[in-house]
Amino acid sequence: MVTQPRTAELLWGSPDRPKRGPKPALSLERIVATAISMADAEGLATLSMQRLAEDLGFTKMSLYRYTPGKAELTALMLDAALGPAPDLSEIDGGWRAALHEWALSMWAGLRRHPWVVDVAVGPRVMGPNELGWLETGLSALSGTGLTGGERLDSVVLITGHVRSLAQQSTAAGAETDTPEKALNAIMTGILTDNAERFPEAAAAFASASSSSGQDDALEFGLARIFDGLAALVAERAE
Repeated sequence: MVTQPRTAELLWGSPDRPKRGPKPALSLERIVATAISMADAEGLATLSMQRLAEDLGFTKMSLYRYTPGKAELTALMLDAALGPAPDLSEIDGGWRAALHEWALSMWAGLRRHPWVVDVAVGPRVMGPNELGWLETGLSALSGTGLTGGERLDSVVLITGHVRSLAQQSTAAGAETDTPEKALNAIMTGILTDNAERFPEAAAAFASASSSSGQDDALEFGLARIFDGLAALVAERAE
């Protein structure tokens, strides 16, 4: 079970270092980095404190001197994997271009660390990096006339869209380039055999399979979200 105060201390404070033990060889930073590498390679479900300790060459009890358990370790992994938010200060094109870059940066990060999609859910203590992403997204909408709640909801909406597609992509398989390609590969045979029964679906997937370029679902969704926000911003300006 996650101990929220201890998690907050680990994410934001200066965690106590063990008074005894091989300090130069083992550190919280090394533990977290190794855990991230293991999760990237094999998935978070296979990660355990015992396996992590073996990979590091230490006992499991040695890890507990740095983090109480896997739940707190996962919180540290999440924040480290997210990394710093992108710098949007040099982006031209106003809030829309800035949030587009913000969303694409998030997409790239989730593709590098697919397990993050399953971890960054539910009420939890956010670390400096995760809160930095939120701050950057909210700042992009500063001056638009939207209320604080509307800006927060906008950021949540964009994040949900990116995360949803990242989750689909992960489920489809890391070897595929986009969720559309993976889905089309699975559905082609089914729709070919059932085109008369599902003519609209067959036509839609056929059209999607012939498209090229970037992830259409990602860009299409972002464009529609931004169109809606632009209408609201214009309404506020009036």
